Amino acid sequence: MTEALVKINDLKLRIQQGEDFAELAKAHSEDPGSADNGGDLGYFGKGIMDPAFEEAVFGLNEGEVSEPVRSAFGFHLIQLTGI
Repeated sequence: MTEALVKINDLKLRIQQGEDFAELAKAHSEDPGSADNGGDLGYFGKGIMDPAFEEAVFGLNEGEVSEPVRSAFGFHLIQLTGI
């Protein structure tokens, strides 16, 4: 298991135990475009994001957090906050 996968699984566990997704994203995200916003990417439609990322997003219900998702950009946890 890679170091990145260990880290993302740890973050998923912390969220399951009640820690705030946005606060963890601010502290641990390596995405310069969304980290300061608590991981918020805003609204987007299909055909915009990496296919693996989109598949996970569009399979979630509002409020859910995905399992770790691997895209061309690395590993992600995704929380669907609005549709």
